[in-house]
Amino acid sequence: MSDNIFKRTKILATIGPATFSQEKVYQLLEAGVNGIRMNFSHGANEERIEQIDWVRTASKQLGKPVAILQDLQGPKIRLGVLKDNMLNVKVGDMLVLDSEITEHDGSFNLPVQYNLAEKMKVGEPLYMFDGKIRTVVREIVSPTAIRVEVQNDGFLMSRKGLNLPDTDFGGDILTQKDINDLEWGASQDFDYVALSFIQKADDIIDLRRRLTDLGSTANIIAKIETKSAVDPENLEEIVKASDGIMVARGDLAVEAGAEIVPVVQRRIIALCRKYCKLVIVATQMMGSMVDNPEPSRAEVSDVANAVIQGADVVMLSDETANGKYPVETVRAMRKTIIYTQEHSEVMLVEKAEMREKTDAILSYTAAQLARRIKARAIIAETHTGATAINVAAYRPNLPIVCVTEEVKTAQKLALRYASRPYVRPNDPNAATKLADELKQEGYFGADPVTVVLVSGHNPEPGKTDNIQVKTLS
Repeated sequence: MSDNIFKRTKILATIGPATFSQEKVYQLLEAGVNGIRMNFSHGANEERIEQIDWVRTASKQLGKPVAILQDLQGPKIRLGVLKDNMLNVKVGDMLVLDSEITEHDGSFNLPVQYNLAEKMKVGEPLYMFDGKIRTVVREIVSPTAIRVEVQNDGFLMSRKGLNLPDTDFGGDILTQKDINDLEWGASQDFDYVALSFIQKADDIIDLRRRLTDLGSTANIIAKIETKSAVDPENLEEIVKASDGIMVARGDLAVEAGAEIVPVVQRRIIALCRKYCKLVIVATQMMGSMVDNPEPSRAEVSDVANAVIQGADVVMLSDETANGKYPVETVRAMRKTIIYTQEHSEVMLVEKAEMREKTDAILSYTAAQLARRIKARAIIAETHTGATAINVAAYRPNLPIVCVTEEVKTAQKLALRYASRPYVRPNDPNAATKLADELKQEGYFGADPVTVVLVSGHNPEPGKTDNIQVKTLS
């Protein structure tokens, strides 16, 4: 049996210059990638059409559904281009950030790709270059410019990001670029849309309305990376309103403090398990492999901890977009996932975070039954994906083989915990037929094995109404 079948925590990889070819995309998927992230902070739509085709072509060649995620830039605020691409600063320097400046002359009047004067207030912190330079707003200079005071020595570089941890965007987190990208993406083959710098559940509700109006069926991933989002009053409501959560640890560390990230990560994973939502752990999971062929021990531990906590997905960013060893990184991550799941149980969630069983009682029963009788797999027949997702919420330690007639459902399930989706024609006996087919192909080995079949012909999504135990010989 292939190792890839056993990988219960999935891998999402970002495509970029290091993987910009049909061959590289194929190699990523072959190495163990289950989903491709397209970062809309960079690149052109013409390139993305080509990339989508590469993913779908490789997916067909390998016979495995693959999810594609459209990651919107959101109000990711960046400096403009600096003269000589760099500027040294020191404590006490006063910088003017002006959205009207188109060309930097080497002075402390800097171009910025957002009108900060509309949102920021005097006294609020502003972190530059991913938190390396810390400043405080001292004055609103004009309708398009603010003056900030530098708090530490260092240097700035062109187009580096700015973080505004205490600034209230007032629900205005979708930029015109995001709206344009959404409109374009609605006509493309995206399975998920990720929204950056979420602050409240209303941000998700607004995005869902826009997607519905555009006729898009893409699921929504909320990126948790602001102080407001991790506020207990907001976090649970954001989880409930979303289809999934990305723990965007890079900006979260800058915005809210690096020390909170491990605890917040664990809390988010528990909430997602409770509410049956996809959860992605992201940022610098194997960051040293951008330049090195082997991960650090700390990075291996980081990936293993996400697996033990029950994350659906671990994500690679620069490692596969810009790194020297993109395919090797995927292999190292897959190797870590497989070893961890084979030698450690997924953590139980605390009692307060346990999900109610009444909303998916038969899915829960199927997961428990499979564990008790030591079944080799759960085979879930599903139209919308809800049956398989409900089973996966209980984190069974065996594959969930999903059979659906819907290609989009299979692609979305590619990122779900332990799910191995197959597309087959609509048939009342689809689960049984797939079980027999896989046994004949050697998926379960030569010896007789027991599987649990879960299916439902109730018109309501997720209302599983049939569980069978079947021995395959």
